[in-house]
Amino acid sequence: MSEEITPFRIDIPQQQLDDLRTRLDNARWPRPLPGDDWDTGVPTHWLRELVDHWRTGYDWRTAEAQLNSHPQFTTEIDGQRIHFLHVRSPEPDAVPLLLTHGWPGSVVEFLDVIGPLTDPGAHGGDPADAFHLVIPSLPGFGFSGPVAESEWGRDRIARAWARLMDRLGYRRYGVQGGDIGAVVSPEVARAAPDRVIGVHVNGGPNLPPSTIPAAELAELTDLERDRIDRIAAFMREEFGYIAIQSTRPQALAYGLVDSPVGQLAWIMDKFREWTYPRNVLPDKIIDRDRLLTNAMIYWLTGTAGSAAYVGYAQRRVAPGANSGVPTGVIAFAHDVCVRRYCETANTITRWVDVDRGGHFAALEEPELLVADMREFFRELR
Repeated sequence: MSEEITPFRIDIPQQQLDDLRTRLDNARWPRPLPGDDWDTGVPTHWLRELVDHWRTGYDWRTAEAQLNSHPQFTTEIDGQRIHFLHVRSPEPDAVPLLLTHGWPGSVVEFLDVIGPLTDPGAHGGDPADAFHLVIPSLPGFGFSGPVAESEWGRDRIARAWARLMDRLGYRRYGVQGGDIGAVVSPEVARAAPDRVIGVHVNGGPNLPPSTIPAAELAELTDLERDRIDRIAAFMREEFGYIAIQSTRPQALAYGLVDSPVGQLAWIMDKFREWTYPRNVLPDKIIDRDRLLTNAMIYWLTGTAGSAAYVGYAQRRVAPGANSGVPTGVIAFAHDVCVRRYCETANTITRWVDVDRGGHFAALEEPELLVADMREFFRELR
């Protein structure tokens, strides 16, 4: 197996963009359900407006150029093609930092934090807080797709990430992530505890247990009980997408890779549910062009099926042994993590609860996320 690292540049053929435009022009729309609101899924009237902007106002070439303004590469690890951004800081003493995205996200999530993290001096910060960034696409996602083999669980991804950092010559580094990235990042520390100086996650490294005794619930704070209640509400009202993706991802993939409107609706449903506040439309919280660029990564690479397979076709397993690596958590308003349950397998040295922000922290609250990352890693450099 080659360990070669190859420069990569996104260059989507115009034929693909023309095909997308034709599909959007000729989309077959369902009739609105009674009420046409978010309770039954993405409202037809809202999605039609977003798709119209996709057709007539959105410019992929501008987004492509922005992505290509950052150095990108591919390499093969454990039989899988891995795509990643590698953005070095101008500061010679910068600390390497590995950022991992989640589902339904991509490396696009981190575009607004690359500058402040790599060159803080140019963004009102202290140059001493600078990072060299490595931002891989998860196996099966985007330009790391399709997935070639099964069993790409959190531990295997973590081992691959450790090998990637080793291949890049980084012997000492931090890790950060949210969603899938929040469970993969602690595993990187378990895979390479002598290399990882700190783990930072938004949303928590693991969820509370599915059943909590009443006496234990009574010991929780009001904020923690609210988070437990919201997990229960999620299981009642939103679990359907996990049930489908974790059991029949290929059946779902046929529709998603053939219909750009279907792919967009599937992703936008989660952006509405998981951004904060929930009653505000997602394109009022996150720029609609950025939302479309994220969806385009899935569409142009045809990786809806493999991303679902890697993201959720895994049984929920308990975290491994505590790595002992210092771990920082920032919990935004939408998040449902509880410190006592995260501490069972992680060495929590910093915990910050925030009364705003949602699941997509780097997109929704980039300044707050960057500030917390800087402060956490400041004493670990």
